[in-house]
Amino acid sequence: MVERIVARFQPARILLFGSRARGTDNRWSDVDLLVVMEEVADKRHAAVEMGRALSDLPVSKDIIVTTPDEIARRGHIVGTVLRAALREGKVVYERI
Repeated sequence: MVERIVARFQPARILLFGSRARGTDNRWSDVDLLVVMEEVADKRHAAVEMGRALSDLPVSKDIIVTTPDEIARRGHIVGTVLRAALREGKVVYERI
């Protein structure tokens, strides 16, 4: 999953968050990914395209696309998915 996103979209970083990152997942749990892109014109469209690239995988996916600028502006706001993903997420890919 991560390898496909990296190959096609070249993100700066990918974090796994949610129940799979906490180790509380079960067989029905989805995969929650925060994908950090240096630049992206339309975050929603990028997330949809990533989902399509993974559509053949038999697991539900929740992909959130963000940028370093958005993390700097909104990553500290309590109650947001972005903050939760940054706090509990496990880095599964980081471009060197």
